[in-house]
Amino acid sequence: QVQLVESGGGLVQPGGSLRLSCAASGFSFSGYTMSWVRQAPGKGLEWVGDIYSGGTRLYYADSVKSRFTISRDNAKNTLNLQINSLKPEDTAVYYCAQIVGSWYGYWGQGTQVTVSS
Repeated sequence: QVQLVESGGGLVQPGGSLRLSCAASGFSFSGYTMSWVRQAPGKGLEWVGDIYSGGTRLYYADSVKSRFTISRDNAKNTLNLQINSLKPEDTAVYYCAQIVGSWYGYWGQGTQVTVSS
């Protein structure tokens, strides 16, 4: 069955960095656009960015564009999110999701990122 498993979250001080990963299985990972989405406490889902199947086309939300980098390793079925210069407002649960057509398909369970001193 399809599985998306995020990892790499944790507690980090403002200005720090984290690298989140999403391990995919159960589908042909290299053929799908993948997305990162986050949800801050008490708020709705916020799109972070997408990476197309080949890994060369990327799109980011304006709020994260200069600090977040999405990458993928199709040989390892892994999606990554490098987050630099973390801010308290980056505190959220971060999800990876499969894009199917114009919609989200499968989601991971999420990984918590907390930015606090």
